[in-house]
Amino acid sequence: MIQARGLTKVYQMGDVEVKALRGTNLDIFPGEMVSIMGPSGSGKSTLMNIIGCLDVPTSGVFRLDGIDVSRLDDDRLAEIRSKKIGFVFQSFNLLARTTALANVELPLIYAGMSGRERRKRAAESLEMVGLGNRLDHKPNELSGGQQQRVAIARALINRPKLILADEPTGNLDTKTSDEIMRLFQQLNRERGMTIIFVTHDPETADYCQRVIHIRDGQIERDERKSAQNTWAVAEPKFVPELEISPTR
Repeated sequence: MIQARGLTKVYQMGDVEVKALRGTNLDIFPGEMVSIMGPSGSGKSTLMNIIGCLDVPTSGVFRLDGIDVSRLDDDRLAEIRSKKIGFVFQSFNLLARTTALANVELPLIYAGMSGRERRKRAAESLEMVGLGNRLDHKPNELSGGQQQRVAIARALINRPKLILADEPTGNLDTKTSDEIMRLFQQLNRERGMTIIFVTHDPETADYCQRVIHIRDGQIERDERKSAQNTWAVAEPKFVPELEISPTR
């Protein structure tokens, strides 16, 4: 699903160059549920932006589902995002005066889908996350966990191959966080969805089969959970070398 080779990202802050990523190599395979962890300033948010096609690397190669997106322009990146990636954020980003059904429909409005098909797909997405009886409720009529379920339903509406979740339980209590993470596990297990979390929370990471630790712009450790529910450093899988050259 994801192949990254030699990713660097350099930001110019006045006269100072800030190196957010320093030659990062990463492979994530279809159907994996992965957490990317690191302290503030580690580069995890920069890596998330590149994985989500919200930004491009300064140099290196990044391929999403076989497409080299590290050289695409903004319009093509937007097209890839709309078709292949669903986003879930810490703040639910719902329209306050709009029903759950209408909030979930939004990406399909931008895609130009007809109203009847939009409503059908949105209702199916809400049913999938356990909110089939809350279609006409507005955000202020829903609990925090239900609002996040609406956000997840919206992320699923375009039937993406990848869900990218940035601190998705950060605004939720412990019990509700557990419910949301179990929902992600169910989507991963039953629908084979590739899900990547960007988080600093070890409790979120513990729901995943794999945790990638990043520090100072480089991957420090890559762990996989065994059948005995213990962590072990992952053995690298062979992936053919990718040609690396500067991007725009």
